[in-house]
Amino acid sequence: MKGLNKLTTRELSVWVQQAKIQAKQGRVIDRIPQLSLADPGWFAVHICCKSGKTISFGDTACIFPLMSVIKTFSLLYLLEHFGVERVFGWVGVEPSDAPFNSLEQLVSDRGRPRNPMINSGAITLADKLPGKDASQRTLLLCQWLNQLAGCQLSLDEVMLASVRLRHSTANQAIANYLAETGYLENLEVALDTYNQICCISGRVEDLALLGKLLAFENRLLKSQNRRIVNAVMSICGLYEASAEFAVRVGLPMKSGIGGGLVAIVPGEGAIACYSPGLDNIGNPVGAIAFVEALAQELHLSVFS
Repeated sequence: MKGLNKLTTRELSVWVQQAKIQAKQGRVIDRIPQLSLADPGWFAVHICCKSGKTISFGDTACIFPLMSVIKTFSLLYLLEHFGVERVFGWVGVEPSDAPFNSLEQLVSDRGRPRNPMINSGAITLADKLPGKDASQRTLLLCQWLNQLAGCQLSLDEVMLASVRLRHSTANQAIANYLAETGYLENLEVALDTYNQICCISGRVEDLALLGKLLAFENRLLKSQNRRIVNAVMSICGLYEASAEFAVRVGLPMKSGIGGGLVAIVPGEGAIACYSPGLDNIGNPVGAIAFVEALAQELHLSVFS
């Protein structure tokens, strides 16, 4: 029986090289100037196992913004603070077959965000984070994650300035509609909070440590909340490609346009990758190719 703990650095290096070839098919996002500076050739992976074993490979010193990967952990944070019933009064858990920033889907759903992993759901949840303003909310979330996971995340102010410079009209339209339908209490604070938490940044090791929170029992987190977050990631974490990768990989995963990807191997550990070249949906090509190879070779699928 293979598993994450059986992985060797030699095997890892082979799969990384294969993933880097695949990554050339991706494109670094250019709509946020600071993100466009990333080298498409960068690739990093960090794996944390339950046994305490860790393996790192590649450009592990790179610091990148979590972007949409933070949606997973803001959901966890709110579930811990407010409970399941309240949180899912705000957002649904249905998969989306539209792009992550689709206003049309939100309108067809009459303003109720379909799930927490797309922008409408994440902006709605940003509105509910504890704290008097966007900066305090971001700081409290960041501190909570750092204390819980032992990571070293921080807000990248340069990235945030770049995000603000290229004001997202799609997100503004989504927030306007959410406010009209009564899902936001404070539109401006919700959008500012969303922009800030997406710019929480770290290294691939920090992302793997966050993933560990979801991989096994933790006396500091409710088991039910871990299970819920993993389930939502499985069906919604890679946007409209989620179902395809549930079949091909079989692991809860969440991606971000900053190039980050975290994959959870329940009971075994977490895999975090950084690969800034994206496909046309917004998922990092090299990172997904790497996790898919790993999952198939080591029989990691939760459906095995």
